[in-house]
Amino acid sequence: MNRRYVQAKWQLSEGILEPTVFELGEIGKGGVVVARVEDELRREVGELEDLIPQDLQRGAIGLPGLTEPEVARHYSHLAQMNYGVDSGPYWLGSCTMKYTPKVAMKLESHPSLRNAHPYAPEESVQGILEILYELQEMLSSITGLPKFTLQPAAGAHGELVGALIIRKRFLDLGERRDEILIPESAHGSNFASAAMAGFKVVRIPPSEEGTVDMGALRAAISERTAGMMITNPNTLGIFESDILEIADLLHSNGSYLYYDGANLNAIMGWVRLSDMGVDLAHLNVHKTFSAPHGGGGPGAGAVGVIEELADYLPVPVIVREGDTYRLDYDLPKSIGRVRMFHGNIGVLVKAWGYLKLLGSEGVRLSSGIAVLNANYVRKRLMDMGFEVPYGKDRPCKHEFVISLSRFRREYGVRALDFAKALMDRGVHPPTMYFPLIVQEAFMMEPTESDSLEELDSYVYAMGELADLARSDPDELLSAPKNTAIGRIDDSFANKRLWLSWKVYKDRESS
Repeated sequence: MNRRYVQAKWQLSEGILEPTVFELGEIGKGGVVVARVEDELRREVGELEDLIPQDLQRGAIGLPGLTEPEVARHYSHLAQMNYGVDSGPYWLGSCTMKYTPKVAMKLESHPSLRNAHPYAPEESVQGILEILYELQEMLSSITGLPKFTLQPAAGAHGELVGALIIRKRFLDLGERRDEILIPESAHGSNFASAAMAGFKVVRIPPSEEGTVDMGALRAAISERTAGMMITNPNTLGIFESDILEIADLLHSNGSYLYYDGANLNAIMGWVRLSDMGVDLAHLNVHKTFSAPHGGGGPGAGAVGVIEELADYLPVPVIVREGDTYRLDYDLPKSIGRVRMFHGNIGVLVKAWGYLKLLGSEGVRLSSGIAVLNANYVRKRLMDMGFEVPYGKDRPCKHEFVISLSRFRREYGVRALDFAKALMDRGVHPPTMYFPLIVQEAFMMEPTESDSLEELDSYVYAMGELADLARSDPDELLSAPKNTAIGRIDDSFANKRLWLSWKVYKDRESS
């Protein structure tokens, strides 16, 4: 399918794209008309200015305002200048831009949930507590891990919680174990989370097949090993077929097996984590169950544990007593509170709705289609000459990694250039340069929501770019040409962190 994509480009003038709301607005202008207080009410309670103490009354705050149509048009312009999961394929490997059914968004924005106060008495928020409790139960059913917390705000936060639980457990046992084993193909956050929890990280290299090198693992395990963090399938999209032996090695040493749930997409509904010997795990609720990840959040990193570690979960935990639900703070061994309130409720409600819609068979089918799609695309790309550096003779799971190093070596075209050119063809580039053990890596994750036509379109685009790299590499080196913004200064963008308008103005004036 030969598809071209031309992104909208809204400009105020030459060189200035869609202004910010601060630049568009004017002080005193607004899109909301505050209702006039009824005379009867005014006579009954008095004037508003007389009811509120003078020192608590807000004066003019000087924020620029916009009319409702101006606000709507501004954000429509920004959406048209952007590429999202509703625009087309979005194969961010290891980050899954999961399609969110619109009904899940409707559930999340229901006024009775949106307006609930986090400090509301338990008896007045039984509905949301029931939803969260049911979500915990569903995650337990999927993973086989009996106890869950929904508090962590993201996957990496879940990793930290898991590492802290392991640390607290060994402190209680009076054992000095200060090492966590992590495969080199792991997510970078694994190393950071273990270190933040006070552990020394021991790296385990991959075998030639891309899985954990069992010889290196056996050599690394010692009386100081607290546990191992593993992703299965790993970041190469390869299932760790030695997972049962890995679990046995750790357990016989008194160590725990931690599972990074980033890639649960590939196996949910087919195998339970407990059957693989996993002792504790975090699930990226925000990318496995409906809510897209990669756009800056919010996230949710539910953590599940075996019974032996249940007393160490963060407080409060949600418990059910008959037909009512309450927050239990009575866990003396708990690692403590890790987040205010009860987690990112909106993300959790979307996940609850998503799982309710799919049911157990739907969850299983979703994984199966994702794995089928990935293998279809991978095989077609391999037939076109793209290099799969690890595990090419075995099926992948929900994602796979190709190396474009040959194109760089022979034609001077990098993975980055392929990514930019893909944007002109209406598909979002996949994850690049990860995992680090693959040169010029393209990590591709076709999702279960993509049709055969979408898969073929992506494959066609990759084939077209490969031909261009050979015949006219300058075409790729000058891409993208159809987007609102061309190539940005990546170094500048990473080093000059202007994360708010205020910071930008402060830095600009300094």
